[in-house]
Amino acid sequence: MNDHPAPTGAAPRPRPLRHVLARRARALTEARWFALSVFTLIIVNAALLGAETYSGLARDWRHGLHLAEHLCLAAFTVEIAVRACAHADRPRDFFRDPWNLFDLAVVACAFLPLVRENTTVLRLLRLARVLRTARFLPQLRIVIVAVARSLPGTVSFLLVGTLLLYVYAMVGWVFFGEANPGQYGSLGRAALTLFLLMTLDGLGDAVHAGLEVSRWSIVYYASYVLIASFVLVNVLIGVVISSLEEARELEREQSPAPDAPSAPVPAPVPDPEADLRTRIAVARKALDDLEAVLPPLLVTRPPDPPALTPSPAPDTAHR
Repeated sequence: MNDHPAPTGAAPRPRPLRHVLARRARALTEARWFALSVFTLIIVNAALLGAETYSGLARDWRHGLHLAEHLCLAAFTVEIAVRACAHADRPRDFFRDPWNLFDLAVVACAFLPLVRENTTVLRLLRLARVLRTARFLPQLRIVIVAVARSLPGTVSFLLVGTLLLYVYAMVGWVFFGEANPGQYGSLGRAALTLFLLMTLDGLGDAVHAGLEVSRWSIVYYASYVLIASFVLVNVLIGVVISSLEEARELEREQSPAPDAPSAPVPAPVPDPEADLRTRIAVARKALDDLEAVLPPLLVTRPPDPPALTPSPAPDTAHR
């Protein structure tokens, strides 16, 4: 049996221009030399910003520094444009990335009239460009994400720490306000003193000064150091470490595998007719294989044994 040739499909449609542009721009942004060039540009911009802090260099090389700043701004603008073109086929994904929004805000604000006229704000924006190095350093990006994710736990820690400082500051003002007004003369001074004692700086002098007032001051300082310097600080470290692990998992999920394609491949749409043609072709091939096997089986089959006919019974009537 011969298989019928499958009908040829229609000619593929040309891809839209935005898909071609996105594919080429994505290949450019994913190149290693592109990331290294932008990282070097950020370092150069940071060096220029630091050079402006020296009055002699800023005065002698004023025009050169301004020209270099304009060139850096132009290069950053081209970079953002290329990154935006890489998402031409899916523009929403560009705005879903927080790093893209940060880069776009830093670069776009430099073109605003009010910002360009304010030297202080413009320098702060140029300083913010240095933070863009986290985009190209995965470990630094993980730390920044971990710090951001630990903010809710840090707020709870600050609330508990504030309550603890308030209680111990009031107790310190009651017991040591008259004997040591420089450190416990008011609630604010007592809180500042206890905040510095949280780092165990000057703890020995504070304990000796407290013992001159009352022996029970050792209980006051010991309990405060135990709760503030050991319990609360360890809780804060635990919150940060937990957020760091979450940030690593998030970075591992978002970063593509080395052999994985950069863009998700759409799943093929099943074609019922093609599936039916495939099944028919498989069935025909099975029949052909069966026909090729049957003749040898018929030839090599042993002949059937002759049928046994019953012998006639002897005629006893003539005996």
